Amino acid sequence: MALDRITLQDLRNHASTTLEATGQLNLLIGANGAGKTNVLEGLSLLAPGRGLRRAQLAEIARAAGGGGFAVGASLKGESELRIGTYTQPDQPGRRRVRINGADASATALGEWLAIGWLTPAMDGLFAAPAQERRRYMDRLALALDPAHASHVARFEAALRERNRLLSGDRNPEAAWLDAIEAQLARHGTAVAEGRAALVDTLMGEIVRHAEEPFPRPALSYIPGGPVGFDQLSQALHDGRSADRAAGRTLAGPQRDELEVRYAAKGMAAALSSTGEQKALLIAITLAHSAVAARGRPSLLLLDEVAAHLDPARRAALYARLRASGAQVWLTGTELGPFGEIADEACLWEVRGGSAAPC
Repeated sequence: MALDRITLQDLRNHASTTLEATGQLNLLIGANGAGKTNVLEGLSLLAPGRGLRRAQLAEIARAAGGGGFAVGASLKGESELRIGTYTQPDQPGRRRVRINGADASATALGEWLAIGWLTPAMDGLFAAPAQERRRYMDRLALALDPAHASHVARFEAALRERNRLLSGDRNPEAAWLDAIEAQLARHGTAVAEGRAALVDTLMGEIVRHAEEPFPRPALSYIPGGPVGFDQLSQALHDGRSADRAAGRTLAGPQRDELEVRYAAKGMAAALSSTGEQKALLIAITLAHSAVAARGRPSLLLLDEVAAHLDPARRAALYARLRASGAQVWLTGTELGPFGEIADEACLWEVRGGSAAPC
C-alpha cells in the first residue's frame, strides 16, 4: 500500500497542491525556500504528533490563507482508504482527523500508517539534551506500536500532576498520591518497555547490515529509574520527600537516555565527526524504516540527505530504499545526486508553493 493523490491546502506556502501518480521512490526538486520541506511536513502530519518540525498548528497555516490548513491522501492497496488532518479558522489550535470521512483521533492515524523522517534539523541529535533523544525514541516506537503514544501522553500528564502535588507548601493526601503514582507506574512501565523493545529491534536490524558503507551504530537504552510496575511504584512512594525537596520527580522514564556509539571506533556518537554523525543517523533511520514497513504501510521522508553523501554511500542508500518496502520521499535542490534513481522515481519540480510533475 502507498499514498497517492496527496493534497495540501493552505499549508505553509502551498495554497493548493496535489501530487498524483506517486511511486515507491518520489523526488521533490526545487530551490531553497520553494516548499519542498513543507510537502514533507504535510506528509508527516498524517501520523500522530506534531510533525517533523514540531510546529504549533497556527504556524503551519498559510499566512495569506483563511487561518486553517488541510492535508489529505489516499492510502491505496487492495482497497482505498482516505485519511486526512486539518484545522479550522475558528479553532486554529485544534487538530482534527478524518478517516474515510469519519471523525477520528490523531492516534488512530498510527494504526494505518507508519511514518519516519530524517531532516537537517536532526543533525545535532546526539549532542542535544537527553529530552530530544527520549522524544526521538518515542517517535520511532510509535511507528512500530501505535499504542506507545497513548502511554507517553498519559505518563506525562500523571507526571505533571504529581509534580504539582509535591510542589510548594501543599500536603496532599496519601491516597491521592497513591492513585497518581499508580498511573505513573502503569504507563511509565509501558513507556520503558516500548523504548527497550525499540532499541533491541533496531539493533537486530542494524547488525544485519554491518558490512555496508554506513558506520554501524551501537544503541543502548538506559532507564532513568527502576523498571517494572512494582519497582517503579515503590521508588515513587519512597522518593516523595526527596522529590518534594527537588521540586520534581527524580526517578522514572522522564530521565531515560538513548546512548549511541560508533561501534567500530568505540566512540560516543556525540564525539564523532559531523559526517560520521550524519551517517550514523542514516543507518538508524534505514533500520527503523525496514522494521516499520513489515508491520503496516510505511512512509520515509528524507530531507536533503543525498547531497551530503559520497557516491558509495549514495548507492548503498538507494539500494536500501528500494528494498525497504516503504514509500520514500526525498528532497534536493538539483537532480544530480539522484541520477542513479531518476529514471525509476516519480519526480516533481517544486516552485513557489506548487509542485508540477516532470
